[in-house]
Amino acid sequence: MASVSRAFLIFGGFAALVGATLYPIYFWPLEHVEEYKKQQAINRAGVIQEDIQPTGLKVWSDPFGRK
Repeated sequence: MASVSRAFLIFGGFAALVGATLYPIYFWPLEHVEEYKKQQAINRAGVIQEDIQPTGLKVWSDPFGRK
């Protein structure tokens, strides 16, 4: 019985560690899209796309735009 609970703690701890690592990287930005839109508007305020876009490549688009 002790080995079962120890295995559960090991695998449960690993799952919790993976979840705690993924939350700020993946799930938090998905829940706070408006904050990222505002930040991108500030970051791209002085950028003229035609001046820096290499020839033949697609022009930047809104990464938050839904299809």
